[in-house]
Amino acid sequence: LKGIGDESIRRRLEVICTSAERASRLVQQLLAFSRRQIMKPEVVNLNLLLKDMKPMLEQVIGEDISLVLKEADDLWNVLIDPSQMEQVIMNLAINARDAMPRGGTLTIETANQRVTGHRQMKSGEYVMVTVSDTGCGMTEEVMAHIFEPFYTTKGPDRGTGLGLSTVYGIVKQSGGYIFVHSLPGEGSRFTIYLPRYKGSDRKREEKDHKTETLPEGQERILLVEDHQGVRTFCADVLRGLGYEVIECSRPSEALQRCRDSTYHLLLTDVVMPEMSGTELATKIKETCPGIRVLYITGYSEEHTLRYGIERHMRLLKKPFSAAELARAVREALAS
Repeated sequence: LKGIGDESIRRRLEVICTSAERASRLVQQLLAFSRRQIMKPEVVNLNLLLKDMKPMLEQVIGEDISLVLKEADDLWNVLIDPSQMEQVIMNLAINARDAMPRGGTLTIETANQRVTGHRQMKSGEYVMVTVSDTGCGMTEEVMAHIFEPFYTTKGPDRGTGLGLSTVYGIVKQSGGYIFVHSLPGEGSRFTIYLPRYKGSDRKREEKDHKTETLPEGQERILLVEDHQGVRTFCADVLRGLGYEVIECSRPSEALQRCRDSTYHLLLTDVVMPEMSGTELATKIKETCPGIRVLYITGYSEEHTLRYGIERHMRLLKKPFSAAELARAVREALAS
């Protein structure tokens, strides 16, 4: 980067950070296919979400399909998990693409909607998202089964039958409704209603600040993580915040370290060779009874239960950001 001005370096770093965040969201989307994803709701404006998704959507649907976004003015906010909502839109777009093998138009439209007297919906204010295509359409028989898991009209090598059932589950889990209208030869239209969020947008207010002050500390932390990349990331972040960090790649090494010194916090992976994180914590507490424990894992909630993780224990899910790590560590030490 020799000879490159500060402004150019800043722009490059912003691109790297944005790419990393998108990769993190992609991991969450992929994990949602294999396990029940824990929701992380945020205040979201769907117009902004669709704007961010547009380049990726255009790449997925291909050059022979036109993408049209019709965004309502002054669109209300909704309280949803943005990663899961991105997955909903992406799955519907892929479904539409497959229904238009010779090209066509995919239209995504947003609107504010007040609902009263609807037989299948609670009365109230909703944000409506409509995803429609000019494809082959569906029969009534197909529409009666499209949201069922593993139901697909595609060939054995083209579809899993999980896409639309995942869409249905995410919408319902978000407190919303989804309806479909289609006729053979006349395309399909999926309409999603999400409850309007009327609270303050604290999350966005926090993100509006260019820099975030992370909580610092001076405590001694025993870090146990068998994955070198994750271990290095955690250690670098925490040392930069003033903590004293002792790194261990194996539980046996951590037990040896505890014989030589005392620690304020055990930051440990859940699933490791030799023993689990919970087993390690139990052994360490025999010599350091006052030590706090923060677990980290990339596995599902159901999987971690097998390793002794209980709901009251502090658990940080991978992938996580430096800010999430800093806050989780400070909260664990203050507990």
